[in-house]
Amino acid sequence: MLVMLLSVCVQAAETERSKAVPEAPTVSAEDLAAIGERIRQTGAQIRADIKEERARLDAQKAQEEAEHKREAEQARQLAIRESKNRQAAEAAQARARLEAAAQAEQVERERQEALRAQRQQAVKAKREEQIALAAQSVKAEQAARRQTGKEKAIEALSQARASTGVRAFAEEPGR
Repeated sequence: MLVMLLSVCVQAAETERSKAVPEAPTVSAEDLAAIGERIRQTGAQIRADIKEERARLDAQKAQEEAEHKREAEQARQLAIRESKNRQAAEAAQARARLEAAAQAEQVERERQEALRAQRQQAVKAKREEQIALAAQSVKAEQAARRQTGKEKAIEALSQARASTGVRAFAEEPGR
């Protein structure tokens, strides 16, 4: 780089001299030393600029990398939050399904219980009806027996009144 810069400076200097002075004067040792010093300073300045630019690029790369890491971390955190939200929503849906199933089961149990109670009521009503019919039948039968007994007693009494003999009221032997 220095060599190129030296040749450029030399050419620039020659061009300036050729314009200013038609004849090229000889360059003294002091002029060469000054030119060399100027080239060294320029080279040092270029090296410093390059180092500064490298440092700036490294800092920029580090900043970009830090920004990428921060963005990646934000994306990861967002994904975690979304995953948690999704899991919470799924859990809420599962709980809602379980509650709905439990409620449906409860309704079914209550329906079955109502049917069972209705059947029991029907059976109880039927039993009571049968008991009432049996009691009525027993009462009718007892009334019929009483009636038959009364009729027999009335007939016996009528026969006894109709008979006028001693034999009708006589005691039976053995009593």
